[in-house]
This record gives sequence, C-alpha cells and structure tokens, in this order.
Amino acid sequence: MDLENCRGIMVYCEIDVCGIIDNSLELIGHANTLKEKMEHYPEVTAVIIGSDVGSLITVAARHGADRVIMMDNPRYRVYRPDLYSDALAAAAEKYRPEILLVGASLSGEEIGPTVAMKLHTGMAAHCVELKIRDDGQFVQVVPAFGGKVLGDILCPGFRPQMASMKAGMVSKRIFEGKVAEIESFDPDVRGFGDRLQVIETIPETRKRVSLSNAELVVTGGFGIGTQEGWDKLEHMAELLHGVSTCTRPALDAGWTDKEETMVGTSGVAIKPKVYLGFGVSGAAHHTCGIKGAGLIISVNRDANAPIFEVSDFKVVSDWEAIVNAITARLEATSAVCPDPDRA
Repeated sequence: MDLENCRGIMVYCEIDVCGIIDNSLELIGHANTLKEKMEHYPEVTAVIIGSDVGSLITVAARHGADRVIMMDNPRYRVYRPDLYSDALAAAAEKYRPEILLVGASLSGEEIGPTVAMKLHTGMAAHCVELKIRDDGQFVQVVPAFGGKVLGDILCPGFRPQMASMKAGMVSKRIFEGKVAEIESFDPDVRGFGDRLQVIETIPETRKRVSLSNAELVVTGGFGIGTQEGWDKLEHMAELLHGVSTCTRPALDAGWTDKEETMVGTSGVAIKPKVYLGFGVSGAAHHTCGIKGAGLIISVNRDANAPIFEVSDFKVVSDWEAIVNAITARLEATSAVCPDPDRA
C-alpha cells in the first residue's frame, strides 16, 4: 500500500432531520485538534452524503472542515447502508485520506466496518480517545474488559486508519468565518441494486432526548429494581428540571426505551454541571462516560460500590428513601412557588 500518498483526515458526516448530527460535528472539530499535532498539517475533509443537502456545507465549515465533498443525489434520499458504504468507500479511494473518522451511532457502526472491509483496512470501534504520538503515529484508544483496560490500537501498514467514537467523548469546535473548499463527487454507486427496495419510511414520532446541553442529569442503574422505581426516578428528574439517563442494565430491563440516554462507552459521554446517580454500581464502562461531569453525587446502599471512587459526594443509603425525600421537598416547594425560575 502506498502510504506516502495518503494525506488528510476525512470525516463522514451523518445526517438526520435536523442536519449534521452532533457526533459528526464533534469529530470534525477533533480532526482539527489532531492535525494541529501533525507535522504536515493535513487537510480536514467532511463527506456529506444525501439528497438536497447543499445547505449543510456552511455548517461543516463552521465546525472546522477545510474541504467538503458533496455526494448529493436523489438515490441517497433514504438511508441504505449498501449505497452509503459504497459511496464513502469510493470517496476514500479517490481522495486517499490517511485517517477516516466515523461517529459510533447506529448507522455509523454499520457503515464504518463495511467501508473498512471494502478498503482492506482496519477500524478501531468505540474509541474513547484519539491522539497523535510524538513520533507521528495515530493512536486509537479503545476500552476492553468492561472498560477496566484501555488499549492503544495502531494501524501502521494500511490506509486509511479508521476509527469510530461515541457522541460526547470530544467537544465541538467553532471556526467563525471559515470557508471550505467545495467539491461535488457522484460515483457510480449501485449497492445491491433492486435486490433491496425501500417499501415504506416511517418517521419517528417520539422526540429524542439530547444530552449535549444538559446541565443536570439523574442516572438510574440496575439497583432501581423495578419499573415503578424507575417512574419515581424520572418524576424526580422532571421536578429538578433535569434529564433522566440510564445504564445498560436499566435499558435492557425495559424500564426505559430511550436508548439515546444510555451513558458510557456503549452509549454517550456527558458533561453536566451536576450528575445524580441512584443504584449505579459504577462499572468502568459507565464511569468513563461521566468523567466530564462537574459535580458527581451518588447514592448506593453498598458502601464499597465502585461509583463512590469517582464521586464528590457519597450517600450510603437505599436510593428510594432519598428519592422520596427529595421528591416530597420539591413538590412542596412547587406548591408554594409554582414558578420554576423562582423556585
């Protein structure tokens, strides 16, 4: 493989109904952080795949893209992994980036490994850190054994070096006034052709929860125990004007269907001013998702729970007694002063 002629950092920009998702914008910004540590100061390229998506060029530029590759075609109106992975692989083959970053969303986790296979390279998934070593090597840091071990992954012999990262692991960067170079690219992408057909699209009606700007989160773990207990926790979160989040066991138990609120290496990383944890054991794959929190308050009846090792305030108690007391106080305050800004 001709490594010397591979240059630049490419970021796949995933799109939803609101535009480029935060996960992709974070990666564009972080690509700039990486390039600032590389001697040859490579170009950051955003790849946008979709139909009628020209308005997103300025968004990509404002978040750090030096160049935007537009793959704008009606065939991409509805997401199909075969077409999208073929298109991204074609862009990588033409522009030959040394690094290709993909958000670790549901579709990103589908497209990323497929593109890696097509390009005969490797991909480090669910990275918690991406960095450039002093010798110029691109290092992808991946958790293992439930997050207890962090491993450095390198791909010295193949290009592009691919990695995916969950939302919230890095922050977005803003480059006011930045103008990106624009290139249109429309390869002959066929995918599986007519063997796959979109019969119907069903828009999501449930409003998805965004944790990117949440200042206070209330997190419940498996220790909550029941659906009734979970409902109590969510009610308290509403009274606090906060957002309820969960660990994987709580999601798997079916107490909540809001998978976008799962915090940790297999979910999202959060940076609230205040984190309140109830019945959370504190496994490493969860705590790495709250390392950006300002104040961590945890309630667990096990005095030796690992969550206490990363907590600022530790309450050894049954979670329900604490939640009931806080809820009663908040409801009494609301009755006296219904205006939340004054309460």
